[in-house]
Amino acid sequence: MKIIEVNNKKLEKEFINVASYIYKDDKYWVRPLDIDIKNVFDKKKNKTFRHGNLKRWILINENKYIGRIAAFYNERTIKLDGNLSIGGCGFFECINNQKAANVLFETSRKWLKSNNIEGMDGPINFGERDKWWGCLVEGFNINPNYQQNFGKKYYRELFENYGFKILFKQFTFTRKITSPLSERLYYKTKVAMQNPNYNFKHLKLNKLEKYTDDFKKVYNEAWAKYPGVSKMSSIQAKSIMNQLKPIIDEKIAWFAYDKNEPVGFFLCIPEMNQIFKHVNGKLNLIGKIKTFYHLKILKSCKKMVGLVFGIVPAHQGKGLDGALITATRETIQEKLSYNTLELNWIPDFNTNMIKVAEQVGVKIAKTHHTYRYHFDKSIPIKRVKIK
Repeated sequence: MKIIEVNNKKLEKEFINVASYIYKDDKYWVRPLDIDIKNVFDKKKNKTFRHGNLKRWILINENKYIGRIAAFYNERTIKLDGNLSIGGCGFFECINNQKAANVLFETSRKWLKSNNIEGMDGPINFGERDKWWGCLVEGFNINPNYQQNFGKKYYRELFENYGFKILFKQFTFTRKITSPLSERLYYKTKVAMQNPNYNFKHLKLNKLEKYTDDFKKVYNEAWAKYPGVSKMSSIQAKSIMNQLKPIIDEKIAWFAYDKNEPVGFFLCIPEMNQIFKHVNGKLNLIGKIKTFYHLKILKSCKKMVGLVFGIVPAHQGKGLDGALITATRETIQEKLSYNTLELNWIPDFNTNMIKVAEQVGVKIAKTHHTYRYHFDKSIPIKRVKIK
């Protein structure tokens, strides 16, 4: 086996193609858009490079590509969880061979250690958590959502046999839109609606700048307190919304306000892998035509994804979660064509959000593990505290 650093355009292309070799016989895998993977490693596109760095490698055996990995660190987040400096590895793909996986993990460890990093999480993203995060351990018979890690069943063993320990779990919940909501959720909605200061609005694209500011404010109050989550800047919020703009469906992105102050949101988007599975990773002219045709003409997207949910702490427990979910559901049943909802990226340490999900009447469809590995194995790895 030979490991080579990705340092030219040919190898950048092959780094992307490794996944196609690994999943060539897997009917549930949806090839990610090539441009999305490229952008992670593009210093002009990925702002994380401003305060971090990375390396990529491909593993070859007998002239065949058998694995890949990237290692990286983010100076803003390396010590968010304690005293140790923690980097990351991700974009891991590998054949079912522990020796091959170990070469990839060891290469990442050595590079991180040379940069004074003392541990690594994986498989994670070089950027925010809402993309390419976690090792899939349950849900292999369901298509991955857009920018959600897929994987092979044996990946869990490859990580854990090397020495990675579970840091936390992430759940993807699913339900049919037409299924009834729980009485508890209806009660929460009633409680929220009794407060005359509360009002609810869906996003409007002609006022995207306002909703971007509201999104950033609520996100920072609701999520930045959790381990490993950094505060979102105005630039990051604007970048996220601009990326989502072409696919945003206004009627499934809702905000809650206390008078005019934003205090919560429930943002859903069409599940774009139902569209992108028809383009084989290529968003060239033909791919764009196919995307438009399936999204706007055929309306092939019947699933929506709960992208992110947040209530500022001062307004939690006042029924806003129920009111936002009820507003979304009623709007869908009135005029939209979605029949399935998936709630992405709910970590096991966020028990409040899990309770809300359960009240919606969902069930777990997919489970991902976020792992951690300390280079000094005498230092124990502690699971993120469940609150």
